Amino acid sequence: MNDRDTVVVTGFGPFKEFLVNPSWKAAQALKEAGLGEKFEVHSMEVPVSYVKTQQIITELWQSLKPKFAVHLGIARGSRVLLLEQSGRNRGFKDRDVCGFCPQSCMEGGPEKLHSIINMRAVSKHIKDTEMDVLPSADAGRFLCDFAYYCSLHHGHQRAAFIHIPSSGCLASADRLVPVLRPSSSPCSNNWRTARSKTTSAA
Repeated sequence: MNDRDTVVVTGFGPFKEFLVNPSWKAAQALKEAGLGEKFEVHSMEVPVSYVKTQQIITELWQSLKPKFAVHLGIARGSRVLLLEQSGRNRGFKDRDVCGFCPQSCMEGGPEKLHSIINMRAVSKHIKDTEMDVLPSADAGRFLCDFAYYCSLHHGHQRAAFIHIPSSGCLASADRLVPVLRPSSSPCSNNWRTARSKTTSAA
């Protein structure tokens, strides 16, 4: 009997000049490395489409029933990791690859949802690895924010979103995976805390 908790890690698909999105490469590497013996990791590529993103994230929570989800996106022009605490329900400004931009993510939903994971605390621990990282309260007004809110809604706030730089050493999966894996990273207490919270909430 498999008593490991399921964790879903997502990255985005091709977008503009990114034929292979760095966030998807990082998600694949994180699945390959694993998150320790207590977790079974599933990775999923999310198209740069509001409609398809909503469908995929809704279905992953319904079918896989993960304990939590980690979503990765790229922050163009950034030189640091951005750990997002909240997702917003409306105010999206940019069109997706299909030319669509929604008015809101969840009609009638609250303006903002917050992750149960304390991303400021996670940020502090990652800084101990000498990686440049900042906690963030605003995931933007594009698909990253949309996907995060959708996941927080369906997962009862059991989700995290990390923006990685689009280029440079911090965009490398080899640099990211060691600090994200709970079995070997300074983030272990935060992931374990999140796991205990989601266990009690499930």
